Amino acid sequence: MALRVAVTLGLPDRLRDDHATVDGLAADLGVAPVPLGLLLNHLATVGVVERTAAGYRTTAYGANLCADAGNGLVDLLHLDTAGGRGELAFVELAHSVTTGQAAYPRRYGQDFWADLTDHPRLRESFDRQMTHRFHEQVPQIVATVDWSRFSTVVDVGGGEGSLLAAILTANPGMRGHLVELDATAAEAGRTFRARGLEQRTRVTAGSFFDPLPAGADAYLLFDILHNWDDEHAHRVLARCAEATRPGGRVLVIEGVGGRRADSESDLVMLVIFGGRERRVEEFRALAAPHGLVLDAVTDLTDRRCLLEFRRASDPDHVEATSHS
Repeated sequence: MALRVAVTLGLPDRLRDDHATVDGLAADLGVAPVPLGLLLNHLATVGVVERTAAGYRTTAYGANLCADAGNGLVDLLHLDTAGGRGELAFVELAHSVTTGQAAYPRRYGQDFWADLTDHPRLRESFDRQMTHRFHEQVPQIVATVDWSRFSTVVDVGGGEGSLLAAILTANPGMRGHLVELDATAAEAGRTFRARGLEQRTRVTAGSFFDPLPAGADAYLLFDILHNWDDEHAHRVLARCAEATRPGGRVLVIEGVGGRRADSESDLVMLVIFGGRERRVEEFRALAAPHGLVLDAVTDLTDRRCLLEFRRASDPDHVEATSHS
């Protein structure tokens, strides 16, 4: 909590280039000087700041908590970001374990997604967090999957478009269509224009609980299903199944329990969203009522797998396989 409050007050940035006294810093921030001094004293103990003749300054170690550090920590620690608020819901972990329900609504009065809708700054921080969270894995995801076999792909809930842009850049013959909620969809449009992909992409502002653009070769769900309980995950898969053309595929990329997911991620999904990192058999059972058959599971990175589903009525039946 000391680190979270330090980041929320912007102390690592304020003290990086200039030394500051407790009284001067308290006056600038509009906080009480005595408790601020207690906080700075503890931050010095853990090596985030150091005492100098002129007051305090940020250490090289503490610079990892600056806004421009490029490591995503600010969006995970700041108390006014989606990540920071989400992690504080862990104080209600007992509620989630007892009921199987998300703790986030118990703490904040509404679910995570409603919170993002009502508070644009939370949504913006969440979009940044999601983009940062997987950017190092994008090249491996793009290189490992044979995306060229699909002429059209719909990225369902595709965020700001980083992954779809990378896929299309590596496969010039493909076209992409991204579906996202309004504000994030606008960011995705900017991503595609910045990459020179506006002629090969479409962006639709909408929810994946509503009908999806129909007839694509593949429907991509990247880190989507684990954010939802079974009831909502069924609704997402139902929309994908009804939109998929004959011979099309539904591609699910996320952690898989017992294979490419860890126990901490399981608890995060439970507490914040009421979801979990499902195992292969759970995915298979989740998809079956929608006429989707699991054909293959491929390990993509150390944290994510690709699960490829086909429509059960498709003639090109292939027995399900599992490989790396």
